[in-house]
Amino acid sequence: MRPITTRLLLLGATLSSGLLYAEVKPNVLFSDGAVLQRGQNVPVWGTANDGEKVTVEFAGQTATTTAQGGKWKVELKPLKAGGPFSMKISGDNEVTVNNLLVGEVWVASGQSNMEWTLNVSFQPEVEKPKAKFPQIRMITAKKVASLTPLDEIEGKWQECSPETVGGFSAVAYYFARDLHAKLGVPVGIISTSWGGTFAQAWTSPDGFEGQPELKGYADQLKAAAEKPPEKGPGQHFPSVLYNAMIAPVVPYGMKGVIWYQGESNAGQSKQYQTLFPALIADWRTKWKLGDFPFLYVQIAPFKGQPPEIREAQFLTLAKTKNTAMAVTTDYGDANDIHPKQKEPVGNRLSLAARALAYGEKIVYSGPLYQEMKAAGDKAWISFSHVGGGLAAKDGDLKGFTIAGADGKFVPAKAEIKGDKVIVSAEGVAEPKAVRYGWTNVPDVNLFNKEGLPASPFRTDVP
Repeated sequence: MRPITTRLLLLGATLSSGLLYAEVKPNVLFSDGAVLQRGQNVPVWGTANDGEKVTVEFAGQTATTTAQGGKWKVELKPLKAGGPFSMKISGDNEVTVNNLLVGEVWVASGQSNMEWTLNVSFQPEVEKPKAKFPQIRMITAKKVASLTPLDEIEGKWQECSPETVGGFSAVAYYFARDLHAKLGVPVGIISTSWGGTFAQAWTSPDGFEGQPELKGYADQLKAAAEKPPEKGPGQHFPSVLYNAMIAPVVPYGMKGVIWYQGESNAGQSKQYQTLFPALIADWRTKWKLGDFPFLYVQIAPFKGQPPEIREAQFLTLAKTKNTAMAVTTDYGDANDIHPKQKEPVGNRLSLAARALAYGEKIVYSGPLYQEMKAAGDKAWISFSHVGGGLAAKDGDLKGFTIAGADGKFVPAKAEIKGDKVIVSAEGVAEPKAVRYGWTNVPDVNLFNKEGLPASPFRTDVP
């Protein structure tokens, strides 16, 4: 058997019979520098000649299979964190994959605020010299769209260093940095995002099934199958980013997903209440890892982003188990859809991961609206995730409005009383509804004492 490096492209040589001979090759996800998920079965796959016997040796384990249709896949038993290790993959030739780590793997996806690199975020010159974390690795998928599922993303694993970190997703980097510091194990990020894209593009065709509100996307796919677009589908077409940038990653062993998207769907905020939970369910079905943690960022204040898109994200929490939402009302920019400060976003996602994925008993969310009860001319608002208590940051509470039977909302006085907020306004004798931060650029200051902001909400959800 002749060794080849993991960077070698799939080679072919014509045999005397005229058949094309394919050397055994691992998927690019299993290349030098990769991080494998600890504590669960780990699929490893690639390509080889049809009928070729393929053996994978890693960390004392040996797994063997036979390639079918030019593809092979084995499954390693749960691994312990550590490394670096080497993996030997043998067939008619032999491949050695070096510098592998075992730890925690997360998929980072969404649109531009997830894609946004450290280089163009807040004070990269301060963070980059400190980013000496060889046990943090990231592979960033090249942006590709496809009407059919692809087998492989294009990208390579990179160790986190002052020289490489500038090109990393900033949110994913800060998330990984904080998680690595807390867990003390390697962290790998599969970064697969594309600015300005819609959630329907990240959802597989199966994800639209059984959802009348999403039938239009299924119809578009059926029409495209009969009459494919001449210039290709483009990145906005349903399922094309799932096919090209998520399907090739499934079923890579991972712990969960961090997600920052919704800006492009803001014009269809009501539909997003169905589409976003459908996307989460779809990915969970495809990965077959159960209801893995799905942690996402609520859209930040911006003049072009209506409150309804934040509401759709908020309502997803109740519809979809094992999810968490990082609220960013305190780090928006009215004039820039890309807020520069990504460190607090990554940090809040890491808090959620520590709680949901790793079982820490910590406060990981700001206050979330639970219930309103009217008593006389006052509305009493109760919350979950109050932590050590509710707090008004920098002065009196602001951002609340209230309406009576006429449905006209007016600025309200709001006061904290224990773990509730009492809301009232002169002229509103019988409160019927309360809203908080219900505007494109909310100016709000309700937090819990752990410093996490409350989500905007309205009690009169239609």
